[in-house]
Amino acid sequence: METGAITGHIDVAQVVLYAFWLFFAGLVFYLLRENKREGYPLVSDRTGGRVVVQGFPAMPEKKTFLLHDGSTVVQPRPDNEPPLAAVPVSSVPGSPLTPSGDPMQDGVGPAAYALRADEPERTFDDNSPKIVPLRAAPGFHIDADDPDPRGMEVVAADGKVAGTCRDVWVDKSEVILRYLEAEVATPAGPRQVLVPMTLVTVDARRRKVNVASVLARHFAAAPGLRSPEQITMREEDRICAYFGGGNMYATPDRLGPLL
Repeated sequence: METGAITGHIDVAQVVLYAFWLFFAGLVFYLLRENKREGYPLVSDRTGGRVVVQGFPAMPEKKTFLLHDGSTVVQPRPDNEPPLAAVPVSSVPGSPLTPSGDPMQDGVGPAAYALRADEPERTFDDNSPKIVPLRAAPGFHIDADDPDPRGMEVVAADGKVAGTCRDVWVDKSEVILRYLEAEVATPAGPRQVLVPMTLVTVDARRRKVNVASVLARHFAAAPGLRSPEQITMREEDRICAYFGGGNMYATPDRLGPLL
């Protein structure tokens, strides 16, 4: 027999090739299962929730992950999501949903958010809250060549002044500004509202901060914070969803097609 031959019909190269095929098939199967640790089982409007929609392969067993800060998280986990505040536009399965109440608050469409952990995201080095206001971040400051929005009026899409910028929140890991903190007047008194910096335009010449996604009256109902100097991951998602959803839901004329 030739070098590498095991029998007259099988050699080492064939065995290695078949072993690779088996390994690769197992790897694909494993990755497909691990991919279902979040987002599954799916919710089917056809079955009314009576059938677990998970496809093939089935969802993996629960696994406990150890995080760098010493805490643990179990996946997959029940999200205990609140009732869906939306109804299908027609009886046809797969029809799009339309909010059944206040679209800015219902968490549907562009205003949807995920139920992330209700605790602050933390830095890797010292395990401290990652996103904090500048007043609570020693060593961080706004560059002298950049406009400082603190003290500027916050102007909404309707041209009305919604409040005054009191501070900005910095991401200590990425070293960028994440949120603008505005003080707005409400019937119950002034309150602090965070606005995502990606939805803000700072007009240094007129000393105004423009927020085009919502109207002035929407600031009073914006999601708030549990702590004045830190923000949880769930609060982040709700705030971003609220102000981002205003691009579609803030006024009736923003709904529907452009043409």
